[in-house]
Amino acid sequence: MEFFSHLPILTSFALTLMLTLVLPNLMERLHLPRPVGYILAGVLLGPNVLAILNPDGKVVGFFSELGKLLLMFFAGFEVNIAQFQRARNKAATFGILTFACPFIFAFGLAAALGYSNNACAVIGSILASHTLLGLPIVKDRGLMNLEATVVTVGATLLTDMLSIFVLAVCVPIHVRGFEPLGVLETIIWLAIYVPGIVIGLSWLVERLLRVFGTSRVSSALIMLVVMAAAAQVAEWIGMEGIIGAFLAGVSLKRAFGEFRSDDSLEIMSQALFIPVFFITAGFLVDFKVFFGTLAHQPLLVLGVLAALFGGKWLAAEAAGRLLGYNRQDRDLMFSLTIPQVAATLAVALVAYSTMNAAKERLIDQAMLNATVVLVIVSSLVGLILTQRAAGLVKKEPARAVSEEAVLTDVPSKAE
Repeated sequence: MEFFSHLPILTSFALTLMLTLVLPNLMERLHLPRPVGYILAGVLLGPNVLAILNPDGKVVGFFSELGKLLLMFFAGFEVNIAQFQRARNKAATFGILTFACPFIFAFGLAAALGYSNNACAVIGSILASHTLLGLPIVKDRGLMNLEATVVTVGATLLTDMLSIFVLAVCVPIHVRGFEPLGVLETIIWLAIYVPGIVIGLSWLVERLLRVFGTSRVSSALIMLVVMAAAAQVAEWIGMEGIIGAFLAGVSLKRAFGEFRSDDSLEIMSQALFIPVFFITAGFLVDFKVFFGTLAHQPLLVLGVLAALFGGKWLAAEAAGRLLGYNRQDRDLMFSLTIPQVAATLAVALVAYSTMNAAKERLIDQAMLNATVVLVIVSSLVGLILTQRAAGLVKKEPARAVSEEAVLTDVPSKAE
């Protein structure tokens, strides 16, 4: 495939756009989610097949990072603030359960396989978080204001924060040993950062909108600047940028409550940046690694998958029943929390690259390979199940009407 790797950049760009146009539409005709088409495009365009795109290229890397942040940003921006305020306790309940169940299962699996307690905690955090890959499907179905969706989106924030927090604690322990002050410092930063972003950015954006206006260009630039700043500050204090992007989305939703926001940035994100993020997930599909790990580490791979699916299902069932949700809502919550991409890969790659004085990695190559398999399988299965679950929820018009009625007494603007 050496011929394809030397194509002119505009030709490569045109082929990428063509595949992102054709394959997602083909997936829809096959009754599969559109993001599956993007991932398949990444497999074809990536280094293991045609090698048209360079995974280490600066442009691809920047577009992918921006797409990941925009995916989480619009997840926060789409949250119904009034409903989220009502559902915050439910989101916290589901967030704790959907983190704890797979974490405990994965910790037990890793301990049984001989990993250290520190490594077990990191492996647990790898499985405990999730990425809302299925959110575009839910949005297309008109279910963003469904309480089960709002609760799941809020739970995602908590699971990602807890996952990054575990990593932030375990990395220095592996390198230097346990330091109580380091753990305390991380907790203090979180306590300052979260309310600072949600409240402080809302105040700042309201004033920026009044100064620079609400034209398409001004609104889009303000969105990008605020998102990038929040993500960068999150990384400065040792968290993943996606947490900052999500909180920035929530902040702008509060600020834009007094203004009519433009959807130009979202259209561009859905057409280019977010698809590139899905495409780079397809780059991870190395068939030698995939089938080699399955052949040589079957118990590890099956155990990791079982811990993920079992833990996420148990959390959705327990939280759903506790909160009074029906079967369709519980299935939607379960399917949305299956995909493992953004925070999962971030934690796994950082843990693998972390070595102590004895040159021992925090997690080994076998676990990293199992994580790659986990990302591929969970993304595809999660998207398919989300498509199915969202379709079933959509068939309940009576519930949708009753939910809208509940919110009629709540102001549409942020307080």
